[in-house]
Order: sequence, then structure tokens, then C-alpha cells
Amino acid sequence: MNINYPLELPHTRTVDEVVEEIKSHPAKGLSPADAQERTKAFGRNAYESQAQKSLWMMALLQFKSPIVYLLLVAVAVTFYFQNTVEALAILAVILINAIIGFLMELQARSSMNALKEMDVTLSRVIRDGQVQEIPSEEITPGDLIFLEAGDVVPADARLVEANQLQCDESSLTGESLPTEKNTEKLPKDTTVGDQHNMLFKGTSVMNGNGKALVTGIGHDTQLGTITALVEASGEQETPLDRKIAELSKRLIWVTLLVIVLYAITGFIQGKEWVLVLETSIALAVAAFPEGLPIVSTVALAYGMLLMAKRNAIVKRLSSVETLGSTNVILTDKTGTLTENKIYVDTFSFTDTQVKVRIEDKKFKFENELSAENEEQYQKILLIGTLCNDATLYQEGEEGQSSGDPIELALLQLIAAAGKNEKEIKETYKRKAEIPFSSDTKMMGTLHHGPDGTFVAAKGSVEQLLEQCTYILQKSEIESLADNERQKILKISDELAADGLRVLAFAYRENVDDDAGDFLNSLVFAGMIGFLDPPRMDIKDAILSCRNAGIHVVMITGDHPKTALNIAVKVGLVDAGTKQVLTGTELPAPEELSDDWKRRILETSVFARTTPKQKLDIVAIFQEDGNIVAMTGDGVNDAPALKKADIGIAMGLRGTQVAKETASIVLKDDSFTSIAEAVAHGREIFQNIQKFVIFLVSCNLSEILIVTVMGFVAPASTLLPLQILFLNMVTDVFPALALGLGKGDNTVMNHPPKDPAAPIVSNKDWVAVGIYSAAMTAAVMGAMIYADYRHLLDEKAANNVAFLTLVFAQLFHVFNMASADSGIVNNEVTRNRFVWLAIVICTGIMALVFAVPSLRTVLGLYILPVRLWVIALVASALPLVVVQTYKAVSNLVQSGKE
Repeated sequence: MNINYPLELPHTRTVDEVVEEIKSHPAKGLSPADAQERTKAFGRNAYESQAQKSLWMMALLQFKSPIVYLLLVAVAVTFYFQNTVEALAILAVILINAIIGFLMELQARSSMNALKEMDVTLSRVIRDGQVQEIPSEEITPGDLIFLEAGDVVPADARLVEANQLQCDESSLTGESLPTEKNTEKLPKDTTVGDQHNMLFKGTSVMNGNGKALVTGIGHDTQLGTITALVEASGEQETPLDRKIAELSKRLIWVTLLVIVLYAITGFIQGKEWVLVLETSIALAVAAFPEGLPIVSTVALAYGMLLMAKRNAIVKRLSSVETLGSTNVILTDKTGTLTENKIYVDTFSFTDTQVKVRIEDKKFKFENELSAENEEQYQKILLIGTLCNDATLYQEGEEGQSSGDPIELALLQLIAAAGKNEKEIKETYKRKAEIPFSSDTKMMGTLHHGPDGTFVAAKGSVEQLLEQCTYILQKSEIESLADNERQKILKISDELAADGLRVLAFAYRENVDDDAGDFLNSLVFAGMIGFLDPPRMDIKDAILSCRNAGIHVVMITGDHPKTALNIAVKVGLVDAGTKQVLTGTELPAPEELSDDWKRRILETSVFARTTPKQKLDIVAIFQEDGNIVAMTGDGVNDAPALKKADIGIAMGLRGTQVAKETASIVLKDDSFTSIAEAVAHGREIFQNIQKFVIFLVSCNLSEILIVTVMGFVAPASTLLPLQILFLNMVTDVFPALALGLGKGDNTVMNHPPKDPAAPIVSNKDWVAVGIYSAAMTAAVMGAMIYADYRHLLDEKAANNVAFLTLVFAQLFHVFNMASADSGIVNNEVTRNRFVWLAIVICTGIMALVFAVPSLRTVLGLYILPVRLWVIALVASALPLVVVQTYKAVSNLVQSGKE
């Protein structure tokens, strides 16, 4: 293999010169063997946009924390007083905390890496003359790539063919307008922004299509060069991270205030400064929820991985929080509310309709085709073959079918009708093309055939009729009269009302080869009604969204009657509803009155809309204070996907531009997956709220206990080492278990949460106060009662307080069940991770008491059974009190209802 790579200045060379130097073929591309050899030689088409932290750096960063610095001060103090055992013990706890943090972050990284592997970008390449889809990372120098509107360019490449090709290169050049592309060679000093014969990795195709030979991959691309020059930016803080940081700061300020007040009071009372210092350090340790940031990251990553397995790939952590707040879903029709299994249902020849079906790969008319319509039928088949960019592989053939579903349905029809697609295309050589666009809603191709030039065109009935001057009827070409146009439109409406997607077909013969716009003076040949059955399994999903306070809106470019038919069948609107707004009815944004805005907000079906109108509709819903999720699949949907609070791209039929713009990609294109993603997003955020409230209430109880004991029994107060052990054992494991739970079954029976609301609301703070007060009362009550009955010394009192708090916090995890869930059977008791966490924590406690050296380090010793009984009974009291309160509240609430 002797190729010139990386190819320098490919824009200065002709297509033939590039083909010679890159050792490829301008029509057939590489052979699979050549591609494999080049991949081994030049590597994969990938680069790290941001290098991950090394394991060593990740380990060192576990020690970058205010609490660690504080503990190191405590170590220095204990060494100063020659208490070597305690100093070494605190160092050991610092190390153990770091190990746990490291393992959790490593798990989070593994989950995120697995998530990225699920989101594979595919590109179309031509190898040995066959179009096939492969992962973009497998593209190699010399590959011939095929691109059309909606694709993201996977590598730098020299164009060999361009049909009205336009690319958005703003990400590379900053130029906002699309760049027109051609194949002509350019001068050496042409800047990147003016290299119109080149395609660049990371840019997107906005219009047309083309073929290009890959000249640069990975780091050898323009984007790769820029990436290598830019220093890796820091990790972006999500809204959830900010909320957790704000919560932590609030806890620290509260603790500092308590420490200052305690220190001042202690010195006034004449307490030893060493005791005051130790208690103050204990208060500081108790305040900071060390595991909070790590547990939240693991919970999000794990939840996102589960969502990916349920067909929703979430690309941004912050999207999970936004999902829980979504109250409007703007959804496409085709493939999302329908099965996207399109097939030909009806031929319409103006004066008659013929139902068709395909059985055993054979084409059958359900009612007889008249001889008068034979020529129209043959013309439609010819147009459907020529005006078609899809690739169809039959069973037994190597390769994967690709292309627009309607075009694939046409090819299946043509094959079933006994026609040879390849022979037809060989006979009618394509010379030019006007690609389909969402503005024109038409596609046309110019061919050289046996009888001269031939134009094939297909598109929406309304748009294509405007370009038609003649009509083919009964084997005769006649002028298309206005009454005939109205008749065609009426038939189209009737077919659409039956739920069919209608496409018109037209042609023209003997056109001037040099005609730039050949889509005029066309001959109308007829229409085909395509059936895309509604997904009947999504009715429950739509009902679930309604119950959850989510307004589901259909926005489609399809016919209004087709859209309404599908909307009724899937339960989006009630039967008998006729309210549909079309794009032609919608006024411009600057002309929108309040009445129009209210009408738009109350509408559930929009039809014949343009991409610009989709963007305007998103903006109107957002201005009304809604959190909007928007689905899309095309390049023209990208602005609306970006504008929406949550952009959801279709994974099966979606363009790469849509997928890269969106924050969520659906692997199955189904609305059911959207509803499940919203529900799971709510579950994840609900889990985050639970473990945050759990950690905060546990830490606040520790603050209260240390403060109260500092005044009541300063010699028995909890030691910093004991509190660190508590935070490590009874905080992190149960909190992590709560973060990995499935959530309660009523999550979609409540309205969306306010995205501006903090993680811990005022109502939650009241609950946190009650939880903390209950655990504090239990600990102090156990210690006082044990001292009253058994005259405890200082160490025994400390041990009783410690044991009571350990098990009170473990039992407290069951208080995190939803208020309206059952006491015994709820999302917490059903969470296997919770029971595993309790077993682990209990096992660690048993190990501590079984190993004398560990007991000594933590200041513990073997207590009499009666003191264990007092501690265990007292530790269960907060759970009993809270659950009793919830049960009574539920009874009162049900009585009111």
C-alpha cells in the first residue's frame, strides 16, 4: 500500500489527481480488504476531545476537600499531644474515604463510557460500489462517502460529485450562511472558509447531496488540528451540581455559626481549650456530607445507563433534571406516533382509486386496474424508481437497506411489480438532481433515456400541482384545468382523512440539458397513498403523560387530515375533535396577538408546518413558562431541538445533525420511550432528593447531638473519628442505595416539579428538622436513660450514644419512602440495594467490635447486653414515630377526599 497520506492541499488538485494519490476509485471506493489494511496503518477516525483524568490524578483529587484539610489539622493537633494512635486512625479514615470516593468516581466513569459506546454515529460509505452504513470511527483515508441533507461530515474529504450541496460550516469558520459546494479545484492560498470543493469533519450538510473521497481522519482533519491546539476545558458544572454546592455551603455556614457559639460559650464556662477544639472539629466533620457529590454523580450515571437500556440515550447529565420538569412535549408524527413501517396502500389515477398489497414479495391489485390507467401506472413506477435515493437489499443479498422510508416502500413496490430497479436506472442515466427540501416539499431528477431526456418528480400534492401544466389521462396528455386541480386536491384530502400519507408523481420529456430548474411545465401522472399505521401501544404512554400534567402536541409537515386521523387513533385528542392549525394559518411571530398565542397554547395538532414555525411554536410555549421537550429527525429540526429545553432526536431515522444537537437520542423512535424517559427522569431526580434529604438529616442530627452533648456531657461527646466512621458507614452506603433505586410507582401521577426550586424545599427542610430532632432525642434519651438506670461512666455514655446514632441512621433510610406509599411495601423496602447497604454496614459494625484494635481506635469497648438493648430500642423510635405520623396523615387526607 503506497498512498500519499495525509494528503496535503487536496483542494488544489483535480478529482483525478486526488484519486491517483489516495489510491481509490471515484465511483466504487475502496475494497473491504483495502479499508481494513488502511485502518491498521492509519488508525481509527477518532480523537479524544478531552483527555480523561489519569487514575493517579483521580486518586489525588480525592484529598482536595475542605474536610480533609480540617482533618489534617486534627491529625497535627493529636500528634502534638502525642496521641499517636488517634492521629494514625484519623489518617486511616482519610485514606478509606478517599478509596471509597475513588471507587465511586471510577464506577461513574465506567457508566458514562458505557453510555457513550451506545451512541454510535453511522456514516454511509461506498465500498466495492455498494452503499453501506458503518460506524464513523471506521472510516479510513480513501473511503468514498455519500452525504445528503441532515448528515454530519465524518472526516475531511475532497468532493467528487455535488448536487446542490450546501454545508453549514459555522462550527469551523464562524460563517453563519451555508456554503455552496462544487468539485472544481482551487488556488493554493484559498482559505478554509472558501474551499468549496472540500468537506470538513464536524460540519453538517444542509441541502443536496454529494460524494467525496476521504483525505483526512481523526487528528489529521481541520477540526482535529484545532482540537489539538486548544487546551482541554474544565468539566462543566450542571444545575444539579450548583444546587448541591449551594446546599453544602449553607450547611457549612450553619456549622461555623454553631462552632463559634459553642467555642465562645465553652471558654466562658472555663472548659479546656483542647476539649473545645476537639468538639469544634467534631462539629465541622458532622456538618459536611462528604459523599454527596460522588453519590449524585454515580446515581445520575447509573440512571442514565438504565435509560439507555430502555432506548433513551441521555447525552447530558443536566438533562435528567430538566426531564423531571417537562410539562410540554412537542412530537413529530411519522415514526414517533406511527410505526414508520410505510408501504403502498392506494394508487389514485384521478378518476379511480386502486387498492394494492404485497404478499410473498408479489404485487396484487385488490380491485382491477383498467387498461385506461395502465400508462399512468407504468409512469408512476418509472418515476418512483428514478426519483429515488434509497438503497434496497433483498433477502440473501449482502448489505443493509438505507434511505427514506417512503422511497424504500417505492422500491419494494417496484420489485414486487416485477421491475428491475438497477436496469431501469442503467437505462435512464441520472444527469442532474434537485433534492427534496422542507421548503419546496419536492424532489426532481433529470435523466438521459432511450427516447431523450426525462424528468422524474415527486412531492406533496399541493406543491407539485403548482409545477404541473398538463395531466396524463387515458393515455393522453391534456392541459390541467383548474377544476381538475380542485378534483385532485379533494381526492388527496379524502385519502389523507383515511390516515394515508399522499405523494404526487409527475414527469416531463425532452427537456433542455442545460435547464437549471427543470421542475416546471410537468405532466401530472397520479398519486400514491402510503399507509403508516399508528403505534397503538402508545395510547397508555400518552394517557400517562396527561395524568402527569404534560401537554402532548403533534407538530408535523403532513396533511392536516392525516395528522388528525393519527392523533385520534393514538388518543392524543378526543374523537370528534376538529381543531387543527396549519402552517398557512399561523401568523408571523411579529403579528401574533394574545388571542393567537392562547389559541396556539391550547392546540394539540399542528400540520403542514415549516421548520421555522416549529421554532416559533417552541418559543411561544417557553414564553408561557413551560418546560418544553421537542422531538425531531431532520436537519431543519436542529434549531427547534436546540431551542427546546430538551431536544429529543430519533435514533433510527434521525439525521446526524439532529442527533448531535439533541440532548436525548431515542434508539427506537417511539413516543413510548419519550414517556418512559420522562418518568425515569422524574425517578432519578426523586432518588437524588431522597439521598440528599437522608444525608442532610443525618448530618444535621450529628451537629445537634455534638452541640447538645458538648453542653450536657462534654466528656462523653462523639469524637471526630467516630463521626467520620458514621459518615463513612451509615451515610454513604444507604445514600448510594437510595440513589440506585427504581422510584415509586406514582411518579407520573403528579405534576412536574418547578425547575427553579432547590433540591431541598421549605417543606423538605421541615421534614429534615423533624428527622434530625427525632434522632437527636433518641440518642440523648438512650444515654440519659442508660445513665439513670446503670450509672454510666463517660466512655460507656459515649458508646451508647454512638451505637444509638449508628442504628438510628440505618433505620432512618426507611423514612425516605414517599409519603403516600405503603409502610411495609414501598420503593425503599423493594430496593435490594438498601438491604445490601444495611447488611454491609451491620457487618462492618460487627467487625469493629470483633477486632480489639479497631475498638480501641474508635474509643469503643464491649457493652453489656442491656445497654445494647437500650441503644437498639431507642434507635428504632424515630422510625416508629415518623411512620406513625405518615400513616395518620394519610388517613386524615383520605378522609378529606
